[in-house]
Amino acid sequence: MYDLVLRSRRTCLPDGERPAAIAVHNGRIAAVAPHEADLPAHTDTDLGELALLPGLVDTHVHVNEPGRTEWEGFATATAAAAAGGVTTIIDMPLNSLPPTVDVAALNVKRQAAQGRCFVDVGFWGGAIPGKLHELPALHAEGVFGFKCFTVDSGVPEFPPLSWPEIDQALHQLVELDALLVVHAEDSEELAAAPAAEGKGYQGFLASRPTSAENTAIARLAAIAAGLGARAHVLHLSSAEALSIVAEAKAAGVRLSAETCPHYLTLTAESVPDGATEFKCCPPIRDAANQDQLWAGLADGVIDCVVSDHSPCTPDLKSRGDGDFGQAWGGVSSLQLGLPVLWTAARARGRQLTEVVRWLAERPADLVGLSCKGRIAVGGDADLVAFAADERFTVTPAELRHRHPITPYAGRELTGVVRRTWLRGKEIGAQPHGELLRRDGG
Repeated sequence: MYDLVLRSRRTCLPDGERPAAIAVHNGRIAAVAPHEADLPAHTDTDLGELALLPGLVDTHVHVNEPGRTEWEGFATATAAAAAGGVTTIIDMPLNSLPPTVDVAALNVKRQAAQGRCFVDVGFWGGAIPGKLHELPALHAEGVFGFKCFTVDSGVPEFPPLSWPEIDQALHQLVELDALLVVHAEDSEELAAAPAAEGKGYQGFLASRPTSAENTAIARLAAIAAGLGARAHVLHLSSAEALSIVAEAKAAGVRLSAETCPHYLTLTAESVPDGATEFKCCPPIRDAANQDQLWAGLADGVIDCVVSDHSPCTPDLKSRGDGDFGQAWGGVSSLQLGLPVLWTAARARGRQLTEVVRWLAERPADLVGLSCKGRIAVGGDADLVAFAADERFTVTPAELRHRHPITPYAGRELTGVVRRTWLRGKEIGAQPHGELLRRDGG
């Protein structure tokens, strides 16, 4: 007798979309069977034409609790995730206080998250100057890898690493077979660019040139190649850097890359003056660049798509009354990533199974969560009922993250998350998410 059976004529499986019945026992997927299979269960639900997807995995989320919980917190961030079909997030080591740069800080963060999470939550460690000796202990405590910046992070307690320090960090991490995830922009290139100021988006765009990304990614690839280390490029926005990543991968370098829904759907040409809800670093670039990012995603040069959900308080986002040089940089889209990407993907002739691969399977693979991100026997029964053809208009008041600021306000999207299950239990009013460790604990 199974606990739950879900049937759908549009089940997104690793080998394609087809009618299927998914049986769940003790929180795990126990069987993937034909749609009409006889599967005795306590609850048997036929979703009809609603697509059945694996729960999405978002490996780039800034929750900010503790310390900056007025920006975002575990309760609000994970409620937004669940509403968007995301059943696992990996929390970044900043902008919380203290940042997750040692075991004591990790324990503080875990205590803050305990009992507040509607989805499963894992943690990145941080790599900053003066704390690189803490990396092995954090690794032993189950973080999923380590985040660093090559430029100013925006918060003083999380300073960037120099290139010699990145080399030093990777020397340690290669011994642990641990992953370094890098905000890759070159500080010298940014220093040579014009300063960002005023309400015009083009001025801000000029302050974060593609050359800054290209230079930093090339340097990172070279260091990783020399050491045989694992490195990952965060939030890739420069299509010019795709050739660098592709050549490194072809040469056997252990380099991967992600991009975000906003780089794949928003364009510099369409950003209004003073609309600082569009500000992020690196920036949203032009339409021609976006087309190339889609090609890189389709070709597998870009491995996955994640939100880089980076919220703040409304006063910080509109600081200077729309001055792009003053406003906080970050796009809050944790709840909207699936419909945003699916709307754009289907317009480009892509399939729902591809979107699932980019948003679920590949992010899970990045952090070694083999039990997440796919509908397969033995995996966690993290599942999403998705009305793939239903349209809606983004209404900020309906968003679940703490401050409903979004560049997608008023935009019509296709695809509505109807129901979300975490380990076979539908997510409701009471949180039942777990805190994850890289080692499975």
